[in-house]
Amino acid sequence: MSMLGRNKSDSTRRSGVITVLDVGSTKVCCVIAKLKPCEESALLPGRTHQTRVIGIGHQKALGIKSGVIVDLDRAEQSIRLAVDAAERMAGLTVESLVVNVSSGRLKSQTVSAAIDLGGHEVEPSDIKRVLAAGSRQVLKAERQVVHSLPVGFSLDSERGIRDPRGMVGDALGVDMHVLTADAAPLRNLELAINRAYLSVDRMVASPYASALAALVDDEAEMGAACIDMGGGTTTLSVFSEGKFVFADSIPIGGMHVTMDLARGLSTSLEDAERLKVMHGTVMQASADRTDIIAITPIGADESEPPLQIPRGAMHRIIKARAEETLEFVRDRLNASGYGQAVGKRLVLTGGASQLAGMTDAARRILQRNARIGRPMGVAGLPEAAKGPAFSTAVGLLIHPQVAGFEGSVTGSGARLRMTGTGGRLARMGQWLRDSF
Repeated sequence: MSMLGRNKSDSTRRSGVITVLDVGSTKVCCVIAKLKPCEESALLPGRTHQTRVIGIGHQKALGIKSGVIVDLDRAEQSIRLAVDAAERMAGLTVESLVVNVSSGRLKSQTVSAAIDLGGHEVEPSDIKRVLAAGSRQVLKAERQVVHSLPVGFSLDSERGIRDPRGMVGDALGVDMHVLTADAAPLRNLELAINRAYLSVDRMVASPYASALAALVDDEAEMGAACIDMGGGTTTLSVFSEGKFVFADSIPIGGMHVTMDLARGLSTSLEDAERLKVMHGTVMQASADRTDIIAITPIGADESEPPLQIPRGAMHRIIKARAEETLEFVRDRLNASGYGQAVGKRLVLTGGASQLAGMTDAARRILQRNARIGRPMGVAGLPEAAKGPAFSTAVGLLIHPQVAGFEGSVTGSGARLRMTGTGGRLARMGQWLRDSF
């Protein structure tokens, strides 16, 4: 099974509309798309639907720091404005959506579980039971399961089975990757969305979503890491043999580079961001020592002339923070135990990955080949949304097509929601369940 999973037969696939919300530290982006059943393509095997964007809206993120909501009112306003812009463009009203998770101290665990089959054929209900049994092993009061994904199945003593449906045995086992997060940030994220009169159908980890949009199938099969460099967080996902096997999150992103520049050059955050975008680079050129850049100090009068600083001073500030971030990624990857599985393949996504020289720095520090990953397989994106900064949003559109084997957790007679809130969920869920 590839990273794109296995889904229901073509007869159960339907056309429909899906809405996703990418809540980041610098921007909030809402995308509405039409999904239409399609034949499998050689380039992106496993995609069951053609995806065409019909509405998109994005706003500056307010009240959000490193993916965590710190001001509920301001976050609600950003979400409301982004969704409203997408609704007006698409000409329809949104009630529920799929949203990303980048906060909550994401933690990956590998667990094993088994259930008794009694000699009968493996049915979809058996797969759900064994996945739920594995998920329950890592449930804690303050943590919530975001994803529970099989890495491999076993029947009796036979291991390495990719799809056990229809096979016969006495015991069905599974090795699975369970990704959990702190429950409180997830609840607050859903609360902000609920206050905008919307409901959450599902939460998807940002590193998983970005990889779904940016990795090609061969990379996932051979082993690859996707590094999503956002505004407030940098997330890491690892794929091996087509499976999502590890994720981690580091609370450092492009905004920290901007703040470093503002402090180091005694200028405003707006001017620091402009300098970073226009002149920022991670790799120093010989001309940087002689090039001069004009900056406006904080509190300076309009009549005062701007300060003249060498470009090299700005470069040193950017380089220090970028290298620190990549060193954190390297250390987390090595500690994960999946460093060998990744091989030599790195894909960089997220807005901060576009900083000049970032891929060269990644190659040097992580000792692997690196490329910029842009969202693939989605039509109708405006030109401004085709860059790596929109990988998470596009991955959220793709996720329902690949979630065929994703487990749910049951307990106390009722299904525990992905968010752990028991809130107003799943208005769109019935369509997703029917379609995929």
